Amino acid sequence: MSRVWLTEMIQQGTERGGMMLSGKAVVVTNVCHFVGIAAARVLQAHGASVRCHDVSFVDAAARASFIADHSDLTVLDAETTTEAVDQTEADLGRLDIAVINDFYPALRAPMGEATADDFRQGLEALMVAPFETASAAARHMKLKGHGKMIFVTSAAPFHGLPNYCMYAAGRGGANALALSVAKELARNNIQVNAVAPNYVESESYFPKDLLADEKAMTKMTSKVPLGRLGKPEEVAEMIAFLASDKSDFITGQIIPVAGGWA
Repeated sequence: MSRVWLTEMIQQGTERGGMMLSGKAVVVTNVCHFVGIAAARVLQAHGASVRCHDVSFVDAAARASFIADHSDLTVLDAETTTEAVDQTEADLGRLDIAVINDFYPALRAPMGEATADDFRQGLEALMVAPFETASAAARHMKLKGHGKMIFVTSAAPFHGLPNYCMYAAGRGGANALALSVAKELARNNIQVNAVAPNYVESESYFPKDLLADEKAMTKMTSKVPLGRLGKPEEVAEMIAFLASDKSDFITGQIIPVAGGWA
């Protein structure tokens, strides 16, 4: 996302009489992966105060390098997502929104070759980690009597993915987690939803060399009814809507952002 676009978006929001996330305190986890940077910038453009977590930020050099390239974003030095949640609340005095942006490589592992250890690692990253983040966020949000959690998962479990059962299973578990947490926390005025992308242009899953391969892209996008890959910013705008007061009567939804594939 260009800084020019970001500036124009802020100006347009101000001209319309305010921004829909003005005054909101947000944590975005694993910001270096998947749709993390786009989510942080779009939420910030809508007026939120955003704090960014990534496990790499515990290394001072890595943190400094990220800041140099993304000077518009505020980063945390928390190692874990639970620490990031607590640091955000301490830093901003509140926690209104948690964007639980978990990542794990989509490993190609046909049945008979996939190992149980690989499966366990995937579940740890895609199910256990978001559970821990949501638990930490719930502690703060319950005290305030309001909050929004947005899990960033995947549309893959809607259809299943041959040779990628571990990834699809982990994301499916996260979708089920979001649905169950939503029903549990509704009484606390905490809305919980999942944004489930697929075929979204992100280096976490689509390296630059793959994106540059015209033949491979033609084959891949032929599976998407809209005929193209999505942009991270398109996912981020859905996250922003779910984070806003405009979605106060929406909870327990798994929303595909996949160009009609799901």
